[in-house]
Amino acid sequence: MRAILHRPSEGYAESVRNEPVGILGGIGPMATVYFMQRIIAMTDASRDQDHVDMLVWNHASIPDRTAYLLGSSDENPGPVMAQDARELEQAGARFIAIPCNTARAFLDEVREGVDIEVLDIVGETVSAAQAAVPGLTTLGILATDGTLRSRIYHDTATQRGLTPVEPDDDVQKDVMAMIYDGVKAGMPVSRDRVDAAVAHLRAKGAQAIVLGCTELSVLRTDVGLDDADVVDSLDALAARTIELAGGRLR
Repeated sequence: MRAILHRPSEGYAESVRNEPVGILGGIGPMATVYFMQRIIAMTDASRDQDHVDMLVWNHASIPDRTAYLLGSSDENPGPVMAQDARELEQAGARFIAIPCNTARAFLDEVREGVDIEVLDIVGETVSAAQAAVPGLTTLGILATDGTLRSRIYHDTATQRGLTPVEPDDDVQKDVMAMIYDGVKAGMPVSRDRVDAAVAHLRAKGAQAIVLGCTELSVLRTDVGLDDADVVDSLDALAARTIELAGGRLR
């Protein structure tokens, strides 16, 4: 059964917004939960009413984005995501955030389906990396094979005068294992493996490294990675979401 989303009743509480952010989630489910947690943790709030209102469609059965982009599946997630966005808009969302980097490859299709803004997680993340490392020229990318194949980070970096750097094949294989065999499967991943991937990109000249997969954002929280040159896409998207929703950042 599909989720039924209702617009909040008018006047149900003067202090509560009735035009919340729509979160098109479930891709993956744990990343969506972490995204909501990051929004709450990053909001400067002294009471419940200071927090951002959220409509969440945690649609875990959306076809796999990476599998489609790599050609190993013919199930296109684009139309499903576009329909989900329409449902969020009809439910009263004032704009939409999608906490999934690989899904950025389908952003144009989703935007065409609605009349409200849909945030670009890749653009927000690259902006956050440029802010974190003044004078940034070389950007390392840790992401799924699908994200790398779609070149969404490569193209955005190049458009901004940055040189993109991705892992060598053997390291990328372990990045995929951390994402799919680790976070998505609910299995632990050691801090050493994460550090090794980061160090690999630093050795290739990366001055900042983006965690361009929201499962890697989950992993960053789990292992306590807080290096200043490692930029979390989930945090970048959460910060922009809070600002657009009228909240205050801590």
